[in-house]
Amino acid sequence: MSELVAANENQRDSCIVIPGDHDKVEMEEGIREKVGKTGGTRVVCRSGSPIDPVDLEIANPQEARSIIVLPPETGDADTHTIKTILVLTNSPTRRKEPYHIVAEIRDPKNMEAARLVARDEAQLVLAGDLISRITAQSCRQSGLSIVYTELLDFGGDEIYMQEEPGLVGKTFREALFAYEDSAVIGLRFAGGRVRLNPPMDTRLAARDRVIAVSEDDDTVRLSTRPAPSVDDSAIRPSPARKRAPENTPILGWNRRAPVIIRELDAYVPPRSTATVVSDSAEAQTMLQEAGARLRNQKVSFRAGDTTQRALLESLEVRRFSHIIVLGASDALEIQEADAHTLVTLLHLRDMAERGGFSLSIVSEMLDVRNRELAEVTRADDFIVSDKLVSLMLSQISENRDLAAVFQDLFDPEGSEIYIRPASDYVEPGKSVSFYTVLEAAKRRGEVALGYRLSAKAGEEASSYGVVVNPGKSVPVTFSEQDRVIVLAEA
Repeated sequence: MSELVAANENQRDSCIVIPGDHDKVEMEEGIREKVGKTGGTRVVCRSGSPIDPVDLEIANPQEARSIIVLPPETGDADTHTIKTILVLTNSPTRRKEPYHIVAEIRDPKNMEAARLVARDEAQLVLAGDLISRITAQSCRQSGLSIVYTELLDFGGDEIYMQEEPGLVGKTFREALFAYEDSAVIGLRFAGGRVRLNPPMDTRLAARDRVIAVSEDDDTVRLSTRPAPSVDDSAIRPSPARKRAPENTPILGWNRRAPVIIRELDAYVPPRSTATVVSDSAEAQTMLQEAGARLRNQKVSFRAGDTTQRALLESLEVRRFSHIIVLGASDALEIQEADAHTLVTLLHLRDMAERGGFSLSIVSEMLDVRNRELAEVTRADDFIVSDKLVSLMLSQISENRDLAAVFQDLFDPEGSEIYIRPASDYVEPGKSVSFYTVLEAAKRRGEVALGYRLSAKAGEEASSYGVVVNPGKSVPVTFSEQDRVIVLAEA
């Protein structure tokens, strides 16, 4: 709701209608407590079951610009979601025009049934796979979840699609440099196909759209400045690096762990290993099934409670490349699961400080309110799972075409976001414009869309050093520790 309110700030007479099986007053009080003032967006709550056609009719879905279907917190969540979509699409009073429905599905096994019901009227977000992919990617490059949050929320720059007649016949390479205040990341072709970071010589045809990161939809406009200058002397050649096997412990267990392991397997070099440490009774059985399908890494299991200091010390954590700490969301309530995660993180950080070594840690937090508390552990990254899923649902509800963009962005195939050393692209200590960084990335078939400054990595007010879609003419000087955010193939 907070994101939808932000997205509708420049809209007149916007309204959010919530039919839910809670007391109307209870829902309204919860909204006031958690969301606060909603500005020009009117909020209407109605008590009733979303899977009851009569109750749902009170919400007037026929007039809805978009409909978001959320699963209940308990019970068979996906069945409830599928039934709600059925009620909407098969109501005798439904409108003739297609609905724009966005729905969250939790279990991959239910996706096929959901697609049969949804047809072309609903965009389905598989929440578990999304969070698993972001966790697997983030553990190998600190700050990635912050980049995704910047792209997904409505508070900063977002992803837009814009048809630009002035670029027809131009190449994607030329389109990259055609905008001063927007970062072009891909193309949506006239037939509807989406391609992020297409080949640089791809030419734009009539009715093709650029996909760009920008402050608003009306800021995606061609630059009126003279042709940008690039400092060729500051550009560094691409370094050749040999990838060594990686060792990743996964501390804790939930239903997303097997998917995280599978996603990791797509990124790590051959002969890598993953060690799962958990007191979950089902973990070892599920790992045996997941391990049989891995190509690049072997997975092992160790029983134990990750909040116990002795167990963590016996793991010799300093020898691991990255560490993932998962919340026990399947077995514990949200606050209790986050508390266990916090204790584990505190032990890990204290062990690193006492031992004089550093650890690369990514942790899953279930409640966004616990992130600030968890920052005392100084983990490199926090994946706030429910928040990221909510942000994506909000974005797709505002623009259905973004579903294809996100599918491409989070798919291990094709191009994804990487955070790489700035010194791999330009000379450290030398003032350059971002056009020069863009050129350095372009020569490798990559798209540069921002950077992360290490000096501000601990500052929440500065987005932890992450700058997405910087002004391309603004000079910047990178240190050896700074990073460049690029869209590239693995």
